[in-house]
Amino acid sequence: MRFPRCSGVLLHPTSLPGSHGSGDFGADAHRFVDWLAEAGQTLWQMLPLGGIGPGNSPYMSSSAFAGNVLLVDLQDLRERGWLEAGDLAPVEGLVAGKVDFCVVVPFRMERLARAAARFAASTNATDRADFDAFCAEHASWLDDYAMFMALADHFAWRDWSEWPDGLAARDAIALIRARDEHANRIAFWRFCQWRFFRQWQRLKDHAASRGVRIVGDAPIFIAYQSAECWARPELFDLDERGQPRAVAGVPPDTFSATGQRWGNPLYRWSAHAAENYAWWIERVRRTLEMVDIVRIDHFRGFAAYWEIPAHEPTAERGQWVPGPGAALFDAIARELGDIPIIAEDLGVITPDVDALRQQFELPGMRILQFAFDAGSGNHFLPHHHERDTVVYTGTHDNDTTLGWWHQASTHEREHAKAYLRTDGQEIHWDLIRASCASVADMAVHPMQDVLGLDGSHRMNFPGKAEGYWEWRFSWDQLAPAHTARLKDLCRLCGRDGTPVTPRC
Repeated sequence: MRFPRCSGVLLHPTSLPGSHGSGDFGADAHRFVDWLAEAGQTLWQMLPLGGIGPGNSPYMSSSAFAGNVLLVDLQDLRERGWLEAGDLAPVEGLVAGKVDFCVVVPFRMERLARAAARFAASTNATDRADFDAFCAEHASWLDDYAMFMALADHFAWRDWSEWPDGLAARDAIALIRARDEHANRIAFWRFCQWRFFRQWQRLKDHAASRGVRIVGDAPIFIAYQSAECWARPELFDLDERGQPRAVAGVPPDTFSATGQRWGNPLYRWSAHAAENYAWWIERVRRTLEMVDIVRIDHFRGFAAYWEIPAHEPTAERGQWVPGPGAALFDAIARELGDIPIIAEDLGVITPDVDALRQQFELPGMRILQFAFDAGSGNHFLPHHHERDTVVYTGTHDNDTTLGWWHQASTHEREHAKAYLRTDGQEIHWDLIRASCASVADMAVHPMQDVLGLDGSHRMNFPGKAEGYWEWRFSWDQLAPAHTARLKDLCRLCGRDGTPVTPRC
């Protein structure tokens, strides 16, 4: 699918300002949409909206379908009468500059529990009818998710394969008993998802009213400790004990000399093919109900993926194994038609990956921070860009542009200075300008680069399990000059939807 020439900003909702320890779907998210529109931006790209996993990563969610309940706006729950003013009083550790997950998670989860209990005790027929309608609409995934989360809580988050045999194997009688025993907790998780999706829809509607489209993110793999792996183990490469036989990752690269051992279970693609990829079709369908465009993470894994024996502590001893290839995307296209997908084609990209992306006319990605470490043949340089691509200064896995510049080699700096005709004093704006001027249909800029922040504001470092995903910005960092400059660049380079003469 081809996209119109446009521009946007990469910012995960947790990085928004807010008074309850992390960004959420509340007033600051709506204000950010308004700022995007004021700055001439028509895209808001986010990271996955599912729950966080080990290391607080949004790429290790406990469900492929459920939302991250930490994003629920607590103020909205108060306005609906399910929280009191005292419930939202600040506690020590809820800081403005970062997400301290050790404080934020218990604070928000305890408030969600209070709200769910008050909702359960209320007699508001309208709310009850809306809740029941939501549960019925999402029953295909919500029933398993709520049960899984209730059981995971009960068993202190031990792997589901270590639960009592009847529950691990989903024995019908054991599940009926568990449904009765854990009814209150199951209802709690249903309540949290109801509020997540209702608040999200309100935010998405506001974005649409301001001409802003949401770019979501779908990780290719899901966590082992997830509702779907527990509910559909036959779709995953597990042994007779229910444990992963092999896990996902990538071989050694510039990020890590030993590669990245992500630890996600791999798919049993033959089982997916036998049911005509129904699970994947439903996953894509549900994702596109939430967002306008979906970025599929680690697209190269559909051509071939790096299989690491589960007992190996690093990714070094893996091997490439063929993925489903065109068969998966043919099945999705037959069911859903042309869908707005961005293919994350970074890493070790071989001709079969390019061929798969081009066969389905999916735009790929170009990262400007990767452009200057070689000569003029580097395909990340703007003169090699193609229209059906999305250009970024950097992504959530990269350092900020200022951080990259301070760590770059002398060769990279000199090449960038010569190519961009700059002294490097405002290298972040130099790269933003280069991305805006690129022929690529879409240009996306991390919020850190718009604000000119250094490497201490980095969102993630691949292969490092702790200390990331915590960054937040504040409104006082955002000056009118940032807004005007970004808007002007997009106008000059034809990314605001109006014709430009002369062309930049």
